[in-house]
Parts: sequence; structure tokens; C-alpha cells
Amino acid sequence: MATITRRAALAAVPALLAAPSLRAQGANPGAYPSKPVRIVVPFPPGGLVDVLARSVSQSLATRLGQPFVVDNRAGAGGNIGADLVAKAAPDGYTLLASSMGPLAVNQFIYPSMPYDTNAAFAPITLLATTPKVICVANNRPWRSLAELVAAAKARPGQLTAGSAGSGSSLHLALELFKGATGTDIQHVPYRGAAPAVTDLVSGNIDMVIDNVPNILAQIRGNGVRALAVATEKRLPQLPDIPTATEAGVNFRFGTAFGMAAPAGTPDAIITAVAEAVATALQDPAIGGKLAEQGTILGGQGPRAFAALVEEEKRTLEPVIKRANIRAD
Repeated sequence: MATITRRAALAAVPALLAAPSLRAQGANPGAYPSKPVRIVVPFPPGGLVDVLARSVSQSLATRLGQPFVVDNRAGAGGNIGADLVAKAAPDGYTLLASSMGPLAVNQFIYPSMPYDTNAAFAPITLLATTPKVICVANNRPWRSLAELVAAAKARPGQLTAGSAGSGSSLHLALELFKGATGTDIQHVPYRGAAPAVTDLVSGNIDMVIDNVPNILAQIRGNGVRALAVATEKRLPQLPDIPTATEAGVNFRFGTAFGMAAPAGTPDAIITAVAEAVATALQDPAIGGKLAEQGTILGGQGPRAFAALVEEEKRTLEPVIKRANIRAD
């Protein structure tokens, strides 16, 4: 699973932080940036990638000496904003902060793409990964993952699982879970994760496999029942919730968010931005607050993020094809 590479990539952090900055490499100190930089977020304000981009933007401005301005350009599953970056000048003044959809998997979901996913971007760094947690409605009888799986096998196609829409990370998590457990669970797409969670709290659907930061408050407030986390180890935020592996299911999955630039952007600029992001995420005022909500921080640099993007493609392409997932 993609989480293995994410874990292994952590070893790259010290090397990145020790790398020389743009100025130390002998570049003209005024060369980059000499004017404000735009960070395009291809989703509406308030989502996880928007929060991450805004969280690091001030630190980027402080370290690199120019404003880094977040610009939300939502639509087409992130393709509209990503296309704007793909076609921008490769000079470091237009960057992308995104989930893996526009960077890796949308090409397998949308019948046509406005840019070449495999050639359009230069990876900068992983911002964070949000682990998934398997939750069920409180009015359902299942108290463990084993009980949920047994119920799904006893009633093929009858249990319902909400997602943020066809092709969303919640939908992909469901398909991976079905493959790992040999179950048939009915997918119920919503326009975003929030309405899916609302229906779960109301008992209108059976389950959701959501990002921990999205649903943590409902878990802690007993609005939903968490059965397992899709991580290698238990989460500090949910210490009493077993991993899926502990519960007997080989299922690990998280949603990755990262930054990229147009292909052809100079390596010195990529390195400078990656360094500044790593520094921001180490700041307790930024990274600490994100980690409190169940976010696993990134900052490993371009090579590790490029490897992660490629692994995401390899992992999810067969899942998407097998489930015949198409964009809404």
C-alpha cells in the first residue's frame, strides 16, 4: 500500500533540512522570489488541502521574503486549478497545493484531461497525509470490524457506505476495503464528505471510511462509532481504536496532500520551497496544530514526493478500473 512508501520516506527529512538553501547554493539572493507567489488550491476554501496551504503560506513568506497567496480555483475534481498551474510559466510564481486526484488518479477517472498528468508537474514535497478511520452509525449493532465484515458478507450489496463523491479518496478507500475483505458494500456518493457524515450521524447509511481530521470531533462526541483506523500503528488521537490489521484486515490507506510546480521549474526553486515547507511543518504553531487533528506531517522533499505520486498511480489504477469508477 502507499503508506509503506510514506513511512519509508520519513528518512529523507533530515537530509532535506540539512540541504543548502537557494541562497546558499550561490543563486542571486534577489532572483527568487522577487514578487508574490500564487499557491493554487484546486478545491473550495475550508477543505483539508486549503487548510494545509494556508497554514504553511505565512512561513513560506517569512522564510523566502515575498507573500505566498492562496488562490482557490475549484472544479472538475481539481482539474481546473491544476490545469492553470500546468500551463503556467515554470518560474516558481505559480505553485499547486493539491490532493492526489489532480496529480495522480484523475487521469483514470475522467474520460479526458486538460493536461498530461505524467508530464505536467515537478513535485515539490508532501504536505501531509490524513489517515482513514472506519466508522459506523451508532444505531447499528456492530462493535468491531470483524462484526461489520461479517454483516457485509451475510448481506451482500445491502450495507451502505457514504463518500465525498465518485472517485473521491473516501470512495477509493471503500473499494480497497471491499477488496481486502471480500465484501460487497453499496457505495452512496455525496457532494462532499460533510453530508456523508451527517447522514451517518442520522443513521441513514451504515458506514463511512473518512479522513480522521474530518470526523474526529464526531468520534470524540459519540456522534459515530469508530471501529478501526487504516494505519500501521494506533493513532495518538484515538488510542483505544485498533488498527484494521489488529482487527484481522490487511487494510491501510491515507489521503496525501502535496505541492508541485509546473514541469521545468528550476531545481533551486523547488529545493527552496521544499525547505521552507519542511521548516513550517516543524513549527509547533503550524505542524503541532495539524498533528493534533490526526494529520501525519510531510516535508520529505521532491524525490520522496515524486515516488509517492508514482506509487499512488500504481496502487489505485487497478482499483479504479476494477470498480469502473467514473467522475460524476
